[in-house]
Amino acid sequence: MDIKFEVNSPVHQIKNHLFDEKGLQVFIKRDDMIHPVISGNKWRKLKYVLKKAQDEGKNHLVTFGGAYSNHLVATAAAAAKFGFKATGIVRGEEVDNDSLFLCRLHGMQLQFIDRETYRDKNAIFHKYFANDSDAFFIDEGGASAEGVKGCAELIDELPETYDHIFCACGTGTTAAGIINGISQNKVQTQFNGIPVLKNGGFIKNEIDQYLATPLTYHLHTQYHFGGYAKTTPELIAFVKSFVADTGILIEPVYTAKMLYALFDLAAKNRFKYGSRILAIHTGGLWGLMGTKNKFL
Repeated sequence: MDIKFEVNSPVHQIKNHLFDEKGLQVFIKRDDMIHPVISGNKWRKLKYVLKKAQDEGKNHLVTFGGAYSNHLVATAAAAAKFGFKATGIVRGEEVDNDSLFLCRLHGMQLQFIDRETYRDKNAIFHKYFANDSDAFFIDEGGASAEGVKGCAELIDELPETYDHIFCACGTGTTAAGIINGISQNKVQTQFNGIPVLKNGGFIKNEIDQYLATPLTYHLHTQYHFGGYAKTTPELIAFVKSFVADTGILIEPVYTAKMLYALFDLAAKNRFKYGSRILAIHTGGLWGLMGTKNKFL
């Protein structure tokens, strides 16, 4: 099947009394609306990865993730959509949950690997798939030069320019792509990354390895709320308030932390009066299923 990724997600304005008070115009690019399952940056990161697999004559996608990985769900759905076989290597003990149900429903075979062994993904791939000439390695989260290339195209879609662009950071792939898109299009904007992992300064090295040309950007590392997939009552309250006020669904692992940072920085007068700010909604809403008990 020919792999076609049609992407041009809408941009919506976020109205809030805080932004009015600070003289800010804040918008959100709704990448969560790209596809019901392969949404947000997952679609963008898989675009050229799948094309590479197809060009190399590979039809078996092998990738990695945790038990609630949006990347596993997205890869399973993409494999089904475009005619690939898929195997997901899952970190940790064997479990069953809604995310893994969706993976299986889309035909993905799951293999659980203990956490220590999981650290060396290339060794796992070689051990189990070295004799499978159809197998194609996809790193955790879709981290790759191809993923960066797909994410860079987001900037091409913007009808207007913004003083600041905000995005959550996990592997750094999406951030690197957006920064490359900024450079390639010579856009006058400041990129702000929100690492969702504790001690997230390491993301800079992950981003920089993919940059086509150096560009100054900011990482705000204080909004991890305890680490990856960690939350606090304050963050959960923010999610509830934002969704109820805007009708835009967000999850607490990535997008909520990014938006919380934007609101907090606005409250602290970190933006010039009259600034135009764009937040990137990176999708991943299936991740809500792994956090629903925290909302009760």
